[in-house]
Amino acid sequence: MRTLPALGAAALAVSLAIHAAPAAAQDAGSLNLICSVQDEWCTLLSTTFSKTSGIKVNMVKRGSGEALAQLIAERANPKLDVWFGGTGDPHLQAAELDLTVEYKSPSLPQLHGWAQAQAEQAGWRTVGVYSGPLGFGYNTELLAKRKLTAPKCWKDLLDASLKGEIQVANPNSSGTAYTMVATLVQLMGEDKAFEYMKGLHRNVSQYTRSGTGPIKAVARGETTVSISFVHDAPGEQMQGFPIATATPCEGTGAEIGSMSIVKGSRNLANAKKFYEWALTPGAQQFAAAAKSFQLPSNKTTALDSRIPDFKKIKFIAYDYAKYGKTAERKRLIERWERDVNSMPR
Repeated sequence: MRTLPALGAAALAVSLAIHAAPAAAQDAGSLNLICSVQDEWCTLLSTTFSKTSGIKVNMVKRGSGEALAQLIAERANPKLDVWFGGTGDPHLQAAELDLTVEYKSPSLPQLHGWAQAQAEQAGWRTVGVYSGPLGFGYNTELLAKRKLTAPKCWKDLLDASLKGEIQVANPNSSGTAYTMVATLVQLMGEDKAFEYMKGLHRNVSQYTRSGTGPIKAVARGETTVSISFVHDAPGEQMQGFPIATATPCEGTGAEIGSMSIVKGSRNLANAKKFYEWALTPGAQQFAAAAKSFQLPSNKTTALDSRIPDFKKIKFIAYDYAKYGKTAERKRLIERWERDVNSMPR
C-alpha cells in the first residue's frame, strides 16, 4: 500500500477528482443518502459524487443509531437509498431486520479481508468501508501536571490515581462505547468484563452521548483520559492540542464502518453506482482529506501517514456477527445499565 506523507496529498486528490472528471450527464436522476461519518467527509462524498456523476445527491447527516432508527421508522415507505458509514453493528442489525438489500459488489476482491468478512456475515447486505482500533486518548500536559502515568493497558484504567479522570461514551447512544463493552466481554469473558467495568466506573467522571466526545474533552483539557477510537486523535493533534494515544496491551477491538443499500430504494441503480464509487481508492481518500484517519477498506488506497498501523496493534478475534445481533446488543447494554451505570461513583 502506498503511503501519503501528509494531508495535502489527499486534499489534492479530492480537488482533482472534482475538477478533472469528465462532464457528466445533466439528467442522471437523484440519490437520497444518509451519512453517519463526520460532516466534512459527508459533504466531500456527496458533492464529489454529484459533480462527477451528474446525479443529484440529497444528503442528511445522522449518527449510526439515529440512522438505524430512521430506517426502522420508514420501513413501510422508505425514503432513503444508501446509508454510508457509522459503526458496523447497526448496519448488521439493519441486515438482520431486513431493512437493507443483498448486493454482492464486484469490487469485493479489492477489499481487505475484514471488509469482505463483514459483507459475508451480513449476507451481502452491508460492506466494510473503513476500520479503526479502539484505545485510549490522553492529555500529555495534564498527565505531567498531575504526575500520572500514561495508560498502556486496560488494567491501567483501574488505578485509583485516575479517579474522576476518565471519560467514555454511553453504549446506549454510542457505537464506540458498545464496541468497548463487546471487546471487553470477548477479551475477559462476560462476568469478568462486567466486574472490570464496575471498577472502571469508579474512575469515570462522565458517560457522554457521542463516541467522539471523550477524546475532544481530552484534547481541550476537560478530562485526562478517554476510551476512544484512536483514529480520532490526529485531527485534534493537527489543531495543536496536546493529545497522544495508546492501544491496550492485552488486546483490543476495532470498528468496521459500513455501507448499505436501503430495501425499497426508489433509486436503486444510482444507489449501486454510489456504492461502487465509494469503494474506489479515489473516493476512500476523502476520509483523510476530512481529517478522519481510519484505515480504508480498499487495499490499493494511498494511506495518509497518520492512519494507525494495524500491524503494530494487538487485536482480538472480534465476532462481528454475534455482537452485531440486535438481541445480543440489547442484552449487553441492559446489563451494563443494571450492573454498571446504576452504581454510585
